[in-house]
Amino acid sequence: MTTFRQELRTQRWDDHRYYHHSRINQTLHLVSAISFVVAYGLLFVDPALAAIVAWCVSMTTRQAGHFFFEPRGYDHVNQATDEHKEAIKVGYNIRRKVVLMTVWLLVPAVLWLRPDLLGLIEPAATWREFVNDVGLGWLALGAAGLLLRVVQLTLQHSLRTGLVWMTKILTDPFHDVWLYHRAPLALLRGELIDPMPHARQRR
Repeated sequence: MTTFRQELRTQRWDDHRYYHHSRINQTLHLVSAISFVVAYGLLFVDPALAAIVAWCVSMTTRQAGHFFFEPRGYDHVNQATDEHKEAIKVGYNIRRKVVLMTVWLLVPAVLWLRPDLLGLIEPAATWREFVNDVGLGWLALGAAGLLLRVVQLTLQHSLRTGLVWMTKILTDPFHDVWLYHRAPLALLRGELIDPMPHARQRR
C-alpha cells in the first residue's frame, strides 16, 4: 500500500516534471516561495498583511510563471500532451487557476461596493481599514480554495490524496526554495528551458 510520504513524493515529482520546465518559471517560483515564507511569519503578527503578501507577491509571481512562461505544447520529456497533463493534474489546473485568480480580483471590488458584506462585517471607515478587510477576505479565499480542493480530491480519489495535496501545498514554499535555488544562475547562463535529465532518466 502506498504510504502518505510516498504519495507526497509522487505528487511533488509529478508537479515538478510536468509543470516546471521553464527556468523563468522556476525563478519566479523561487521568488514566490521566499515571499510565502515571509507571509507565513506574518500570519502570527498581521494576518491581513500576510494574505496581501501571499496573494499580491507570492501568487502573482507563481501564476505568472505558469501562465506566461511555461511551455504548453507537447511535453517531450514526459511524452505527454498538455491536454493529458491538465486532465490528470491533482491540484489546480489552468482552468481552475483562472477561476481562483478571478475571484481574487473580485474580492476588493465586492468590498468596495458593499463594505459591510451584506451586514456580515463592520464597514471600513478608513482606507487602512478597507485594505485590512481586503487582506482578511483574501485570507478567507485562500483557506476556502485549499479546503474546497481537498473535498473535491476526497470525492474523486480518497481523503488521503486530498490531505497529501494539502500538505504539499502548505509545504511547497520550503521545498521550492531547495528545488529552484539554482534556477536564477541557470537563467543568467542563458538556459531558458531545464533539460531535466533527471526526469528523462526516471521516465
